[in-house]
Amino acid sequence: MTLVQLGCAPGDAGTTGAAGAGATGTAGTTGAAGTGGGSGVGGSVGGRGGTTGSAGTGGGGRGGTTGAGGSTGGTAGTQARFSFFVTSLGALRTLSGSQNGFGGDLRYGETGAGAGLRGADKICATIAETSMPGAGAKGWRAFLSASTDGAGSGVVNAIDRIGAGPWYDRMGRLVAMNRAGLMMNRPQGDAAIMNDLPNENGILNHSDGAPGCTGNSCPDNHDTLTGSTSAGALMGTGTASTCADWTSAAATSGRPGLGHSWPASSGQSWIQTHTAAGCTPSVSLTQSGGPPAGATGVGDGGGYGGIYCFAGTP
Repeated sequence: MTLVQLGCAPGDAGTTGAAGAGATGTAGTTGAAGTGGGSGVGGSVGGRGGTTGSAGTGGGGRGGTTGAGGSTGGTAGTQARFSFFVTSLGALRTLSGSQNGFGGDLRYGETGAGAGLRGADKICATIAETSMPGAGAKGWRAFLSASTDGAGSGVVNAIDRIGAGPWYDRMGRLVAMNRAGLMMNRPQGDAAIMNDLPNENGILNHSDGAPGCTGNSCPDNHDTLTGSTSAGALMGTGTASTCADWTSAAATSGRPGLGHSWPASSGQSWIQTHTAAGCTPSVSLTQSGGPPAGATGVGDGGGYGGIYCFAGTP
């Protein structure tokens, strides 16, 4: 077959060969990268790659290059944001090896000074990793205050442990943009979760274990350990509000400070509403209006000794 050059007069766009072919076309621009997939259970499919540039023609044509690929899928996008959860009852039962959970002793294998806080942080990281592989390495911290960090640096205030925000739940929903929004009675984020903070699987804590429940038919599991004032600082001056800095499950270790993962008649604040009956491991999910006489457990007023977990690098 004989090839015939079309539309390329001598001198057009710089001749390159003896055959008089037009100059090589300029490379096409790279296609824009697609944005990540929307959040959802397990994350949705990532963005689409850029489109292929137009093919070059003759001397003045523009040779297209393949567009860049889209960003990593929705799962990775959600993982990048995942930075808050309430520990679920199921997770605490699994890690503690007890149906009653840890109680006030959160050392989780840690020893020495400051073991309570270090163990609680490890609990958070372990649960995060179980929920979303890779998320456990994000520098998780339990929202807990203590009388000492174990290193001689004095009082530890929960609010100083968790970074500056923003924080998102497992499904990518905003919990709060910054500390100012977080330190309200309820975190000022997505309205769908502010009054029922979600666990590590993105499930609203009030309905955890009872999908579709409403009102009093849902588990009474609002009490959450913090040992903190409403400003996120240590309650009191000793260890009575922190179960000996989260190292004791003894009935005589004090009455730890509690917040509410969802508002109840006894208080609205997610950080500080009242104290627990004691530090012993316990689970009580029945609507009862308060702990019974003689109760000594962290969950006896409606809970199971759950804690809040924040990633320092969301």
